[in-house]
Amino acid sequence: MIDAMDFDRAPFRDELFHAESFLAELDAQPWASYTHAYGSAEDVPGCLRALAGDDDAAAEEAQSELYGSILHQGSVYEASAKAVPFLARIAAGGMRTADVLLLIGGIAEGGTDPDPGADPGPDLGSDPAGSGAVRESDEAACRRAVVAQLPLLLASVEHEDRAVRQAAAWAAGWTGTAGAALAVPALHDRAAVEKDPLVRAELLTSLVELDPEGSASAAAGAVGPDSPPELRIAAVMACADIGLPWTRDHHEAVLDLLPLDRLAADRYDHSRNEPLHDICLTLLDRDTEADREAVFALLDAALRSADPEARTEAVWVVTTACELSRSAPVRLAPALISAAAEDGTDDETGALSALGRLGPSGAPAADLLAARAAGDGDTADRALEALVAVDPVRAASLLARDLERRPRALQAASGGPADSLPVVPYDPELLAAVRRRLATMERGGTTPFRLTALLASWGPDASDAVPELLAALPAHPRVLPKALVAVCPPGRRAEVADALRTRTGTGPADERIEAARALHELTGEHVVLLSLLAELLAGSAGGGGGSADPIREAAEAAAAVGPAAASLVPALRAALNSPGAERNNPQMDDDIALAVALHRITGDAAEAVPVLAGVLGDRDGLWRRWTLVRAAAASESLGPAARPLVPVLKALLADPRQTPSAALALRAVAPDDLDAGHVAGLLLDAAEAGAAPFEAVDALVAFGTDALSDEHRARFTELGERDRRVVRSGLDGTVEITDERLRARVRAAVRGEWPRTTDHGRLTKDTGHGRMIRSR
Repeated sequence: MIDAMDFDRAPFRDELFHAESFLAELDAQPWASYTHAYGSAEDVPGCLRALAGDDDAAAEEAQSELYGSILHQGSVYEASAKAVPFLARIAAGGMRTADVLLLIGGIAEGGTDPDPGADPGPDLGSDPAGSGAVRESDEAACRRAVVAQLPLLLASVEHEDRAVRQAAAWAAGWTGTAGAALAVPALHDRAAVEKDPLVRAELLTSLVELDPEGSASAAAGAVGPDSPPELRIAAVMACADIGLPWTRDHHEAVLDLLPLDRLAADRYDHSRNEPLHDICLTLLDRDTEADREAVFALLDAALRSADPEARTEAVWVVTTACELSRSAPVRLAPALISAAAEDGTDDETGALSALGRLGPSGAPAADLLAARAAGDGDTADRALEALVAVDPVRAASLLARDLERRPRALQAASGGPADSLPVVPYDPELLAAVRRRLATMERGGTTPFRLTALLASWGPDASDAVPELLAALPAHPRVLPKALVAVCPPGRRAEVADALRTRTGTGPADERIEAARALHELTGEHVVLLSLLAELLAGSAGGGGGSADPIREAAEAAAAVGPAAASLVPALRAALNSPGAERNNPQMDDDIALAVALHRITGDAAEAVPVLAGVLGDRDGLWRRWTLVRAAAASESLGPAARPLVPVLKALLADPRQTPSAALALRAVAPDDLDAGHVAGLLLDAAEAGAAPFEAVDALVAFGTDALSDEHRARFTELGERDRRVVRSGLDGTVEITDERLRARVRAAVRGEWPRTTDHGRLTKDTGHGRMIRSR
């Protein structure tokens, strides 16, 4: 409990820091038994000694080490709470006070409000022996430890040094509900007399954090032009955070103050040091028409600013708005095009590159982008990259003219970052350019992958490239076999098969296997493939170990052959990891692939079921999501024979990331055990949360949208019509196009136009170019 009278006790420096007692108490702590980000906290006392010492270089190094160990990337630990009292005494002693207060505040920020039902025991975070109390979390212990030092923090807001006052005000704001009763009156008192704009901004922000309702009037009153700029923009952000309606005064304040980043450069809330971005994100998160229009009006005006720095800030926010809001591209297109035109030929603000975020809504920018793409250098490449998203048909011919010098555009055209799909349709000129590039490309790099992705997406339309692919095959034996199979026309099948057959006899094992797999896919020949797989499995005897891919690839190739791969069964069994052994994710992936292969080859699920049960029942490991998805899909392939897996599959239904794969598996394994309405609700939950939207939508269609209840059908329809994007994550530049594809899927399903397939609806039309593509 904090005694409010402690606030008036002084002087802190003399009372709280005495070197001899400080060191004695520091050494008395069992630091080696405490933990931080890197394990034992035995190094913490040395850092604290250095931080309190006279050697500035050593103190700076110690501070850096403490940020890495007890406040690692914002996370806090047992040792973090134990260090707080000592950090407070260092700050009170006048040694690097501002820096140490910031470290204390960071620990509070990483903490959480203490649970009244948890017993911290006589020592922070401990559980008295035999008490039976729930142990307080490290996060709660850290917040409690900082709250115990509030007298120091609040005394420091009166310090003569502006940096100390600012740091203390910021740190006090992170003491949460536990510290609000003491902190709010003291911060209000200081705010009434403080003159420095940065400190005033920090005081207001902390008051809003601790007491939003009570601080609303102060925030609203500081928005006007009489306030200094730093306080004014802090007030606008505070009003948005509190949830106050956005007004013309807020709009005008932001436009008056642009560019905004300079006003937050010296603030301590580094997680929110881009005011325009933070304001717009806060308003968009409200998800109302009025707030969206407020954002769009603000960005429209900022994009038309005469100040390039203001336009640069606005362009960055536009990219976020397009990722969050489906209406943002069409609403912001005119202003973004204007900003790109204002930049001239150098893309000073990034507006030219950002035009690609508009997708089809950026069609009016096609002429501008085409003109810039005709130039030289990186700007031309960026312009063509954006044109790929805005008008892929027009981009194809431009890319064909200068393919070798347009790496960014080629990346976008061939699928962009990992897991995204080619977006440029077949074009004879571009095919000719790809053929020329195939003849000159060197080993290594990403060019072979980009070119073959394009060719494979075009399929037989790209069959004229077979001669170049065959000529390049010896130099790129891992990349080209699949493309050869994809583009090969019936009339050249024998020629391509001969070339692949030749490659199965030369080079490293993985290259020969790649050629043999392609040969099997093209012709059905499997003798050579089985021989190579037998060699690979024999070389990996004793389990997959740390190298997962060879075992998994061998198992997948054997499964594709099916019963004709019976000779591999002993080796596949031997490659399984020992039952009950500790396995990492790659080893689990090996076992899943091996189980599927054994089932497809033998037709007997008896071996596969316990292997999959072991994976599905182990959900506690890190990064397990996709391994569990693969295990559920494998269970689905077993059908009713996998009935013993029903309990572990049902347990997965509760995890939104696993709901779709678990639901599909249960549908195949034990359909009579499923409550279709309950499962539909869970799938909609998963889609709406963005946890597994594509998979959830596919699963809903597989279960049959005709059978949805009125409530579920309304929710499903809303997925396609709402403004907030369903897809919320992905590599930079992919969210918008991915979400639009999902939106098209939902709308098609609502209209009953979903393509009928045997693959649970996972084959769908790309509405952009009318070809069939696989979902992610």
